Amino acid sequence: MKVRQFHSWELSPRQAIALQVRLARRVVDEGNPVAVRLVAGADIAIDGGRGLGAVVLLSYPELRVVDAVTVRLSIPFPYIPGLLAFREVPILAEAFGRMKSTPDLLVVDGHGRSHMRRFGMACHLGLLLDVPTIGCAKSRLVGAHDDPPEQVGGRAEVLDGGEIVGLALRTRNKVSPVYVSVGHRIGLHDAADWLLRLCRGYRLPEPVRLADRLAGGRAVLPSRRDLS
Repeated sequence: MKVRQFHSWELSPRQAIALQVRLARRVVDEGNPVAVRLVAGADIAIDGGRGLGAVVLLSYPELRVVDAVTVRLSIPFPYIPGLLAFREVPILAEAFGRMKSTPDLLVVDGHGRSHMRRFGMACHLGLLLDVPTIGCAKSRLVGAHDDPPEQVGGRAEVLDGGEIVGLALRTRNKVSPVYVSVGHRIGLHDAADWLLRLCRGYRLPEPVRLADRLAGGRAVLPSRRDLS
């Protein structure tokens, strides 16, 4: 699939921060994808100085794996909170560039608008790929929220500086919520509704659950293509 290039990845931390501020203005935080037939999940595992990026493509609504790609590359950027995208997105972009099909919807294991500069990894990938993208993180990065209702579908707004930047969403009864945020080209509550449709009894929606397992070496999926 096509991966757009907006900038060089060879940036200093100061340049990376300035880039996030600039690109955050290009994120579209409304819309709801229709005629969805392919959903992708993306995650990455870091081991020393190398990262293993995993992208899994599922059919919808069956959620059957139709393609999977892994890429293992050197980490191009130091660990700096708030700038993790510059470590991880170049590796994931390489994996997406090797996929044969373009997803109609992407779920990223990470944050989107729920970021100190409103431009987390899900936003960065969403812009590069120009597809509706959802950030689905396991833990909160910024802001605060009330406890969401304990039943599946319960949600509570995550507020940061008086701005709604995400939702804490229950995907299983009485289980810790996941953190939903806009990546690109989708509304916040529409993003939460999609994550619920993509769950199959686990805390994490299937696209990111399978990508997480593949990146961590805990699963070998059909059609896997290893591009180490």
